[in-house]
Amino acid sequence: MMTAPRDIGDGGAPPDDGASAHARGGSFFGRRKGHKLRIHQADLIDNLLPHLALDIATPAPERLADLFDGGTDDVRLEIGFGGGEHLIAEAQAFPDIGFIGCEPYVNGMAKILTQIEAHNLRNIRLYAGDAAELLAWAPPRSLARIDLIHPDPWPKRRHWKRRFVQDATVNAMARILKAGGEFRFVSDIDDYCAWTLAHLMRSPDFLWTAERAADWQQPWDGYTMTRYGRKAEREGRVAAYLRFRRVG
Repeated sequence: MMTAPRDIGDGGAPPDDGASAHARGGSFFGRRKGHKLRIHQADLIDNLLPHLALDIATPAPERLADLFDGGTDDVRLEIGFGGGEHLIAEAQAFPDIGFIGCEPYVNGMAKILTQIEAHNLRNIRLYAGDAAELLAWAPPRSLARIDLIHPDPWPKRRHWKRRFVQDATVNAMARILKAGGEFRFVSDIDDYCAWTLAHLMRSPDFLWTAERAADWQQPWDGYTMTRYGRKAEREGRVAAYLRFRRVG
């Protein structure tokens, strides 16, 4: 997700333990490709993705809304969308909002392209790479919301530097979120939830919105449970739903 750091959302791709972050130029990816793509999936990667993919080698527009045909009311970003269940549901529910999905895992990208085609969605743009590069490219105060849902927790201490939530990440999100915009985080890993709370609550740019236990124990209104989230529930793991508002 970020060059410092990057992890993958919605449960993550299988980690590539054979390559260090430094060997990948500082990027913190899981494995980029898993099982072989079906013929139609490969065709979508070759022919549909180029029409939806962001080109961060070119200067960003003054308004990210200009990336979408006809403009949009707001733009949201989901980092590491996994199978795409949440992102697709959001795009369908809010056709006047533009959505950017960031995912380096090829199979995840193929899955969401299949859904975009099936539902003829026109309000999604995709970035098949490191979210750090995307955050650095985007203009200031250009996003209304950033979602990070079930990211890879990197549970071993020596891998904590690979977690998406770091001081540098928090600063990057603060730069591109509008005043009143939100960072939303979901995880069933207690340690990563505590880690995220600690990093966000020491930032002067964010305010944790919870006022009662139910605010973080229950999903927010309209939340789409992902495949990984349903699996976690079946296995008895309880997720936390954290919301942080950009202040100032």
